[in-house]
Amino acid sequence: MTPMHAIVTTAGGLSWQQVPDVDAGPGEVLIEVRAAGVNRADLLQADGKYPPPPGASEIIGLEVSGVIAELGDGVTNLTVGQPVCALLAGGGYAEYVAVPARQVMPIPDGISLEDAAGLPEVACTVWSNLVMTGRMSPGELLLVHGGAGGIGSHAIQVAKTLGAVVAATAGPATKLDLCGSLGADVVISHRDEDFVERVRAATDGRGADLILDVMGAAYLDRNLAALALDGRLLIIGMQGGVRAELNIGTLIGKRLTVIGSALRSRPAEGPHGKDAIVDAVVESVWPMISRGQVRPVIGARLPIDRAAEAHGALAAGGVSGKVLLTVPG
Repeated sequence: MTPMHAIVTTAGGLSWQQVPDVDAGPGEVLIEVRAAGVNRADLLQADGKYPPPPGASEIIGLEVSGVIAELGDGVTNLTVGQPVCALLAGGGYAEYVAVPARQVMPIPDGISLEDAAGLPEVACTVWSNLVMTGRMSPGELLLVHGGAGGIGSHAIQVAKTLGAVVAATAGPATKLDLCGSLGADVVISHRDEDFVERVRAATDGRGADLILDVMGAAYLDRNLAALALDGRLLIIGMQGGVRAELNIGTLIGKRLTVIGSALRSRPAEGPHGKDAIVDAVVESVWPMISRGQVRPVIGARLPIDRAAEAHGALAAGGVSGKVLLTVPG
């Protein structure tokens, strides 16, 4: 049993304190955490709006990097002391976390152990949506909302590497510049430009083939307007609300597909499981990173006992890319 500390949600906020020990169960590994990625789902969970799925740790945190400290029964393809990163259903804001071995990934060549904490959630989200679900093809136009965020910055790079044309929305000039530097062909200010008009202008009126959307309700109608015939809308977030009116006439007339997608609630294995996504990411995305075609964009790093400050920075929208929490070794 390994004594450990973790971030605990209390009436006074987020607190770094001692918690019950954790061990690797059958088919799991125990990771000594060096860094944890911060995601918007973490903010929702801290506010009591996004409980963990059944059986998952109550501790916040969906991705980590670190070193394997212990192997559970039946795990033969990993070794104690191996540097890894991992996709979690929870438990990442801690000194140690137990995770199914099938959700553990090697550190891509050229990436530091700390920075690797910012990869699992975005890489698995982007690949599962754009490629496995959205069937993105070379030459298609992808519109990414929130292009300077963690998911958006990764999506731009992966899509460009796969031969897509990319349009991205963002706010201030610094974030628009970041989107351009990552390869976006069209950068759109959501503050003072109409993304529907900009996308149509870039496609001779045809529209986007695929939209990766973190906004949800607020953008639903305009997203449908921005799509080309047979376009696909992938909704992965609800920053703009959860309820909206759907124009069925537009949906049918343009033969559109609207898909809602989540990663955390997927089963660890089996149909639609995380294991298949993790395998695909290691096979297809990790080589892109090793070749320098895709890189993690890290906007801020804070010690894990300042998790509340990290949440505030992400909520305020001033940070580009990922926010990482570092754990003292």
